[in-house]
Amino acid sequence: MRNGMLSSPSFQRWAARSALARPIARARAGEIFDLVAGFVYSQILSAIIEVGLLRHLAEGPLTTEQISAHTDLPIEAVTRLLRAAAALRLVEPIESAWALGSAGAAICGNAGIAEMVTHHRLLYADLSDPLALLRRGGGGGRLAGLWHYAEKPGVGEDSVVAAYSALMAASQPLVAQHVIDVYPFRRHRRLLDVGGGEGAFLAAVGAYAPQLQLGLFDLPAVGERARARLGDAGLAERMQIHGGSFLTDPLPEGYDLISLVRVLHDHDDGPAMALLRAVYAALPQGGALVIAEPMAQTRGAEASGDAYFGFYLLAMGSGRPRTSEEIRRMLRDAGFRKLREIPTAIPQSVRIIAATK
Repeated sequence: MRNGMLSSPSFQRWAARSALARPIARARAGEIFDLVAGFVYSQILSAIIEVGLLRHLAEGPLTTEQISAHTDLPIEAVTRLLRAAAALRLVEPIESAWALGSAGAAICGNAGIAEMVTHHRLLYADLSDPLALLRRGGGGGRLAGLWHYAEKPGVGEDSVVAAYSALMAASQPLVAQHVIDVYPFRRHRRLLDVGGGEGAFLAAVGAYAPQLQLGLFDLPAVGERARARLGDAGLAERMQIHGGSFLTDPLPEGYDLISLVRVLHDHDDGPAMALLRAVYAALPQGGALVIAEPMAQTRGAEASGDAYFGFYLLAMGSGRPRTSEEIRRMLRDAGFRKLREIPTAIPQSVRIIAATK
């Protein structure tokens, strides 16, 4: 009944003319148009970031002529780009100049967003034929080439891991802060971050909990990059780097807390289940596991879960977004019994499930 009514041209005309229904009709029309035009909006954002416009405007307003000089674009092109960016609240006009808009300022405050947008050209290349991606079961494209471990588990040389390690390092700090805000890290003695990349999450936790001894487990080449980052952060004396593949190697013991930050959803059910069992085996009795990642069917963020991450991980060639209940079931199958979800400030970015052995 609902679908028949909403798809009826006569009902649509009535809703557009009715004083009572018009606000709802306009909102729904806007949602549908944004869905159709979303790729164009994303490409405008990509262009803005690629030419460094947000970075330049973060230092203060600029005229159109100054922006043209900074971006090496002709005045006509800059004017078109600025007007499009203003419509998306990325920039805004101030007298005879341009300044950051509200959305642009928020993006400037999170370096991880710019990094994600920059590498989205790989995702968009794979999504140029979404049906082909679906038919081949994911992977096999440009994004999978970045996340090389998705199709070649346990493989990683420094020249290969540098790109995705840098991306994760840039996008981790905001996620780390959400986790630190709600999880009591100071109750623990030793934390092992599995799949911890360059150590951005550990650096944030280490600054918050100065008594905590830190460990990182990742591919050897990734671990060496983490050693340099954490050394620069003054954490070398509290840090131990463990090189290996958590898909094939046992995890080091002696840690009363293990974290999986945006790791579980990167892996298919078989490897993810094996990882949870390895975590359970490595923890002492009473030890805890913290899983922090976006989850499917998150209220108010359904699109980011099953739509964005669903297809991102498909293109990557490994993993899928899981619901909180699916993760809980996997944890119970791995042997964990005491489970709890910890609310976060922005659940579309990260949700947390803690489990105790």
